[in-house]
Amino acid sequence: MHRRTFINHTAIASSAMLFSNNLLANSTKEFPIVRLPIADRKFTSKAVEATINLVKNKIANPELAWLFQNCFPNTLDTTVDFEMINGKPDTYVITGDIDAMWLRDSTAQVWPYLPFIKKDIPLKQLIQGVVNRQVKCILLDPYANAFFKDPNRNSDWKSDLTEMKPGIHERKWEIDSLCYPIRLAHGYWQQTGDLSLFGPDWLQAMTLVIQTFKEQQRQFNTGPYKFERVTGAATDTLPIGGYGYPTKYTDLISSMFRPSDDATMLPNLIPSNFFALISLQHLANILGALNNSSALLTQVKAMHNRLKLALDKHSTVMFQNQKIYAYEVNGFGSYNLMDDANVPSLLSLPYLGALKTTDPIYQNTRKFVLSSNNPFFFKGTAAEGIGGPHAGMDMIWPLSIIMRGLTSSNDFEIKNCLQTLIKSNADTGFIHEAFHKNNEKQFTRKWFAWANTLFGEFVLKTYNHKPYLLS
Repeated sequence: MHRRTFINHTAIASSAMLFSNNLLANSTKEFPIVRLPIADRKFTSKAVEATINLVKNKIANPELAWLFQNCFPNTLDTTVDFEMINGKPDTYVITGDIDAMWLRDSTAQVWPYLPFIKKDIPLKQLIQGVVNRQVKCILLDPYANAFFKDPNRNSDWKSDLTEMKPGIHERKWEIDSLCYPIRLAHGYWQQTGDLSLFGPDWLQAMTLVIQTFKEQQRQFNTGPYKFERVTGAATDTLPIGGYGYPTKYTDLISSMFRPSDDATMLPNLIPSNFFALISLQHLANILGALNNSSALLTQVKAMHNRLKLALDKHSTVMFQNQKIYAYEVNGFGSYNLMDDANVPSLLSLPYLGALKTTDPIYQNTRKFVLSSNNPFFFKGTAAEGIGGPHAGMDMIWPLSIIMRGLTSSNDFEIKNCLQTLIKSNADTGFIHEAFHKNNEKQFTRKWFAWANTLFGEFVLKTYNHKPYLLS
């Protein structure tokens, strides 16, 4: 046997052995049925169920198999409301324990099911319905982040000092809220080749997306958006009359809130601008496939090119003699070095297709955000991982652990992420929003479908690319 082959085989065997050692500790635990009974599930996909049965039977750790079986279908089991409206599929997707549809979460929750839609027509219709519902949301208000199914329903936040309308749950302007619907539309088209969804309403919504991005580049003024909330939490409102802190015009897009729904410190949120960059490319691809040579395509291409130049110029800083990506900048030279667990994050950029994992600046940034230099990287007796202001200090978000695993090619790192996530379920059978670094039983949100489904995606990716880590 050649030396390289021997080393590779030894590394694989060692990794599998170390992972198997942890299986023994779980072999006597009992795993009660916590998934909803079939009759109570919102939607059932034959293709997803077949995959669950296939994968769980290949997982040696019974607790991991139990978690995968519970978590991967959680969005379909508990959060989707599908119907036909005026002959078109319509799917309203709640986040879990909050009866509202976030443009971000709804995309992220159904994204892992896209590979199954070619062989599951009802699931394909369900995804079509999410795209159609997101179009309705954008047309109602491109600055809002979360919506109700009932267009006449008023929010508990109706007193927010912003342009609230019936049908809107919350109106926090976040770049990623408009990027995620493009990601889903592009992913659907890539899987199916079907362009039938992208009719006049969709094109009108995309026109609003570009208009909103342009307004928030703030070349001439702050734009029409402002937001204030009467609250004791600084992260839930914006200063300076609701327009946020000032930025210098650079072609970067200002985002007044982060994907966590927390206010930005400096409005040019770098991971969200990278997400916008790849989203503009995806939008151009769809418009090109539609043979759309309109002014919209011209605007999309021009904005993409200007945004790329702006990111090349303004997204990086030097830290300990290494170039890394900043989390936020303002164009005046100020920057904020940190990362937040919510996606888009700096850690997640390869997962979103915005950067390659081999990008040396990304690798430098990855080391930074997964270290004590990141003020929201927490390490305790229960786990280590990234959190954020939203859940408070010392609270680790499983989203960050999942994303660390999804963006890694290192067997030991992937294995450790899986082991930490198993422990973090705290015997509930599900993944949570956040848990304390020293006590996984101190957690927030028992029903958080995004984390559940993304965890299933991580396990499925491991099964497809590194099955020896599971068996």
